[in-house]
Amino acid sequence: MNQPPFPNLPSSHHPHPEHPEGYPWKPVEHPDYSQVGQIPPNHPHPQTFDPATHQGAWAKYREAELGSRGWKEEVERCIEYGLEAAPSVKDRSISTFARGELPHFAGINTFCKTHYLEDVKKVSGFDAAVIGIPFDIGTTYRSGTRFGPQAIRRISALYGTYNYELGVDLRESLKWCDVGDVFTIANIEKGFDQISKGVAHVRANGVFPIMLGGDHSIGYPNVRGIAPYIDGPVGIIHIDRHVDTQETDMDERMHTCPWFHATNIPNAPPVNLVQLGIGGWQAPRPGVNVGRGRGTTVLTIEDIVMMGVDKAAEIALDVAWSNGAKAVYLSFDVDSLDAGFVPGTGWPEPGGFLPREVLRLLRLVAREGLCGMEVVEVAPQYDVGDKTALLATRAIMDVLATLVNEGKLGRKPETRLPPPPYWPERKKPKTKRK
Repeated sequence: MNQPPFPNLPSSHHPHPEHPEGYPWKPVEHPDYSQVGQIPPNHPHPQTFDPATHQGAWAKYREAELGSRGWKEEVERCIEYGLEAAPSVKDRSISTFARGELPHFAGINTFCKTHYLEDVKKVSGFDAAVIGIPFDIGTTYRSGTRFGPQAIRRISALYGTYNYELGVDLRESLKWCDVGDVFTIANIEKGFDQISKGVAHVRANGVFPIMLGGDHSIGYPNVRGIAPYIDGPVGIIHIDRHVDTQETDMDERMHTCPWFHATNIPNAPPVNLVQLGIGGWQAPRPGVNVGRGRGTTVLTIEDIVMMGVDKAAEIALDVAWSNGAKAVYLSFDVDSLDAGFVPGTGWPEPGGFLPREVLRLLRLVAREGLCGMEVVEVAPQYDVGDKTALLATRAIMDVLATLVNEGKLGRKPETRLPPPPYWPERKKPKTKRK
């Protein structure tokens, strides 16, 4: 019997080069679709093992559906602008001057080497735009997050646009650009005004904004730039170790204060603010008092460990999308992770998330769509091997992949495969908060 796994795919995808005769395996029934996994007689796994229920098998066949138009266009552009390679180079997709993803160690770094848009008036031609916000005068301890956008862009060159287990290639599904950095002024209020204007410009053109911080004080001007373009309430999902809900800190609106002021915006009510991962010894009591008085929702790390990431994401979506919310904003602070994983931040705190926990949480809360996202508090001078900046990059890429796969941004890839394994069934967020 030479029937391959996933029999609906074209025969050109088979057979495997190591098994040109096909797989003489016995089909195994699957509850969702039949004959997608087959077990060889002398397979090292027990006969109860069904490849079709595992992400590894699903992803192999998902890749065949992604297409390559974006890649071909990039190669053509690289050769047009960077000249054909020397005659001795056999691979004619290589150019003389580096102009694309490869090599990862070369080129001028935008975020993930995406298109640099010098004329921001043309941003409406894109689905998403990366905005650097090198601002850290809202810092109350270790400064240096003004260098965060540069660090994130630099290490993002390590990544391509395809993710195996998520089954997506952003090059094929998303038109995105990097608009560079906001010219931040060395004054908190003037800096906030600059940030709000820049973010508002991108959002007003119907483009998804991705902000690279910068300290967490930028959360307020970011939301202030987006909220006027949302026809209804905006929910906020805030992943952090700190509540950041004080009115002022040291007499200014610092990085401990964004959500006090963001939830004063008329269509960003505090009852739609949910904070995930809060805890530790860096929680100023004035901020806790504000949250209690305003009715915000907080889940600590212990809460999330006990209930599980999937349940925490479900609660976050219920709260953020409650009370008729029309959009949700995502704020991700890298210090929400255990300090051992993210040394490059201003306020490290032991006991936070593990990387795989927070990445799954980010993917789950992005499923229903977002109106914008920020990644904040990367301070590269304290980092080790760029691992904090790399985590920030991964967070952005996973959120974008989720938005694309869920049809919330860009062009949703077509597929004949069932949903990927381990992905919980979508539950509609409740319309009213309980």
